[in-house]
Amino acid sequence: MGVLIFIILLAAMVIIPPQQGHFKSSGYKDASGHSFFETVTDRGRNGEYLTYSYLERFGEEHKLLTNVYLPKEDGTTTEIDLIMITATGIYVFESKNYSGWIFGDENTKFWTQSLKGGKKYRFYNPIWQNKKHISALRKHLKLGNDVFRSYIIFSERCELKKMFVHSPEVKVMNRNVLFREVEDDMTYLPDRLSVLEINQIYSELSRYALADAATKQAHIDAMTWRK
Repeated sequence: MGVLIFIILLAAMVIIPPQQGHFKSSGYKDASGHSFFETVTDRGRNGEYLTYSYLERFGEEHKLLTNVYLPKEDGTTTEIDLIMITATGIYVFESKNYSGWIFGDENTKFWTQSLKGGKKYRFYNPIWQNKKHISALRKHLKLGNDVFRSYIIFSERCELKKMFVHSPEVKVMNRNVLFREVEDDMTYLPDRLSVLEINQIYSELSRYALADAATKQAHIDAMTWRK
């Protein structure tokens, strides 16, 4: 047991410093309010950070937000993982930092994660999940559907199997191809937002980032009640 602990500590000493250096150079901490250790010790949060890091490569003119708790008409909130506001539209990202095989269809309520050993887990269709996020954004910002793009991002540790997506504004992909896919979309899509509109939308949505503990707990409580 002592040898195992020593190996783990040694590995941490080798791996953590480079990761921490990259984290410090990223804007994720300021955007999310999460520290390095809060980020790397939470799988979901770490996936959001890695996705954020890819999107940062597009430059400061593309405005990024993470963990946006947007109020809905019924008084509850919807939590949006990542938003990028750019000239060609508003790109909304749902991050799933999963492993294993993923089976899904745009029109099926639940998708399946299959792990080694035969273990299988069902989870709510992330396309539907992100569609609700976009609906809330569209109503809040009073914008048309054509402004929004939906991206479902899975980690590089999983393989997407039998993945059927029909809507042209929706994409499901592994994180390692994210930059290329978004870059292609920004190249071929027409401009829809001016610099002034981008800054106005960013300013408006920034009000709902960096949510306090009470807002986060109320969101959790509402989600628990619905289940």
